[in-house]
Amino acid sequence: MKNARPALAVMLAAWMASPLAGQDARIKIDVDRTIGEVSDLIYGNFVEHLGRCVYGGIYDPGSPMADENGFRKDVMEAVKDLNVTLARYPGGNFVSNYHWLDGVGPWDERVPRLELAWSTMESNQFGTNEFMKFVREVGTEPYFAVNMGTGTIEEAQRWVEYCNVAEGPYYAELRKKHGFEEPHNIQYWSLGNEMDGFWQIGHLNAEDYCKKAREAAKMMRLTSPGIKLIAAGSSNYRPNADPNAWNAAVLAELRDVVDYIALHIYVGNPDNNYYNYMSTPLVCEDRTQIVKGMILKEMEQAERGERDPIYIAWDEYNVWYRARTSADMMGNRALEEHYNLEDALVIAGFLNVFVRNADVVKIANMAQLVNVIAPIFTSEDELFRQTIYFPLQLFSEHMHGTSLDLHVECETYDTEQFFIGLAESTTRQEDVPYLDASATYRDGEVVLCVVNRQMEEPVTTEIISQEGSFKGEFRVYEVNGPDIKTMNDFGSEPVKTVQKENIRVRGDRFTYTFPPHSFTLLKGTIE
Repeated sequence: MKNARPALAVMLAAWMASPLAGQDARIKIDVDRTIGEVSDLIYGNFVEHLGRCVYGGIYDPGSPMADENGFRKDVMEAVKDLNVTLARYPGGNFVSNYHWLDGVGPWDERVPRLELAWSTMESNQFGTNEFMKFVREVGTEPYFAVNMGTGTIEEAQRWVEYCNVAEGPYYAELRKKHGFEEPHNIQYWSLGNEMDGFWQIGHLNAEDYCKKAREAAKMMRLTSPGIKLIAAGSSNYRPNADPNAWNAAVLAELRDVVDYIALHIYVGNPDNNYYNYMSTPLVCEDRTQIVKGMILKEMEQAERGERDPIYIAWDEYNVWYRARTSADMMGNRALEEHYNLEDALVIAGFLNVFVRNADVVKIANMAQLVNVIAPIFTSEDELFRQTIYFPLQLFSEHMHGTSLDLHVECETYDTEQFFIGLAESTTRQEDVPYLDASATYRDGEVVLCVVNRQMEEPVTTEIISQEGSFKGEFRVYEVNGPDIKTMNDFGSEPVKTVQKENIRVRGDRFTYTFPPHSFTLLKGTIE
């Protein structure tokens, strides 16, 4: 027995040096430590004339599954179940060579155009009014982007007149002539798309973009004073770009004009490194904090009257790295990415970032809605929900109210230097927590969202209420699958939301074990 103690010490030292050591964790919830109100508009999506997003996606008049408007009924049901709050339209790169008048009026008078961004023919059979019918059917708010590439500021103003002015001027009367007596009353308008990107048709430098955006904004707001305007922020993070300089210039020049600045991010896992990939939402968080600092600086000198400060709109974000070769990005089957479980965990991480930054992030749009890097995927006669559908659905259904500033204690890891994604540079992340969490609180109800980034190990976690006690049962929803590469397909959805057995709790703490490679939502009461 005298050798037992040294042997035990050796075993303990080996265990402490292993990657499984210290996996117990704590999450402290204090309902008095608040960040800001969560905007429902962070649960938005995006519809662009690209691939099969519109034609063969939401709009397919020749399908036996289409309704009288040509909308696929199964797609509409999936969109309704997703609780999409804000739908951005019509692009995207598409909008910089799109002229909205081509897409209104009688179908037999609409002129097909060569679509230059994605190398297709645009029939213009789907346009402003068809989109408005669709969003009204599925119960979502429209968000339009104007053409700041080949378009003019006068064209932008006329589109606002067509959509928002009740009667009188020419374009308001034209809408009525087209069968829409009441105005569409579109509140959200973006001043172009990715204008800092050299790939954008009509690409501008920051000075020229700001000049054009300011004058377009002037005319648009004089036409419809209550609209909200979104400036095109950074999208180009390649090594030779300077996204911070672009954002600083846009905020300095348009601080009295716009209501949001739009940021874009796409991430991927081309090197098949799970832990590097799981850290990518933190890049989004870093950029959010940088732009927040720029906004605070400019708000000190802004003259905005009673208007809110400028907020951030992450109006394009998603996983996109498989379908990005030249062939994959052109034609009628462009950008048809198929997602797995690890992609769903990254999406949950993005949503955690938006909630954790609820004071400044007020709009977010997953790109895109159907078929094109999308949560919904169709064939001619059926659809399936991709893995990324389920985190967005859970957040949009449950995560509302006030964002809480959580205290999370858990093991961390460092990544290698790695490539982030499309239009990106490389990064290296340090102290990445294995547990990624956010929480909301409203009327005594707390909702906690947790991604366990551990690929193989569960993390047992003590969940503590620092003000008040837990009471009753916590509902538990989990998104998981057999392994991180599991994909959904037609007739098979192994990655989906599963409601687990409720947890009965009382007092100021309880313990929950988060399974490996999982996203979990816990919902209960604090009193």
